[in-house]
Amino acid sequence: MRIRLALAAIATALTGALAVPSVAVAAPAPIIGGGTVSSAPWAAAVFQNGSFACSGSIIASRWVLTAAHCVGGTMTVRVGSVYYASGGVTRNVQSRQTRNDLALLYLNSAVSTTYVTLASSNPPVGSTNTIYGWGRTCTNCPASSQLKSATVSVTSLNATDAYGGPAIRSGPGNGVAWRGDSGGPQFYNGQQVGVCSTGNGSSYQNYGSVAANRSWITSVAGV
Repeated sequence: MRIRLALAAIATALTGALAVPSVAVAAPAPIIGGGTVSSAPWAAAVFQNGSFACSGSIIASRWVLTAAHCVGGTMTVRVGSVYYASGGVTRNVQSRQTRNDLALLYLNSAVSTTYVTLASSNPPVGSTNTIYGWGRTCTNCPASSQLKSATVSVTSLNATDAYGGPAIRSGPGNGVAWRGDSGGPQFYNGQQVGVCSTGNGSSYQNYGSVAANRSWITSVAGV
């Protein structure tokens, strides 16, 4: 999760919207706790200038959903592998659009796989959700080579993401998001409800609300 609180505010003030590439790469990390995932055909690893930057999900044949603070430089994505550095298929990002701390990446060619289903409402407070990402597995560890997941408990629907947009706050269940998990999905009842934005790597994480940005996603990606 990109877990960039002060950095987000600074980057926004300097650029007006998107974090600069160096900041985006430095932001999120893999899940601390939780466990590894053996299959995730919808998973998307996001790269900037050839280096792993963030996590994401594919929502349609040519559209990947991630965090706006992950956008920058020459971008590619690897789709369909639980390993960010191998397997699946790789596509170049042809264009990108952002709203709050959500970004939609348009791929240069289609990917045939299982796409995530997007939620039209937020999960209830107190519900158990699942998060996914390649973030750091400890405070100063490198990104996890294999996709991880963890359960979290929703504590508030009144949080904000890195750019002030509506967000879902959750506390740790058997794990917590950290740097590198930025842009990764949060699921409730089989649907993606959030996009990893900020957190502190120990007691909470804020995920940009998919439901609050649903009409924008539909207008851009058609889903």
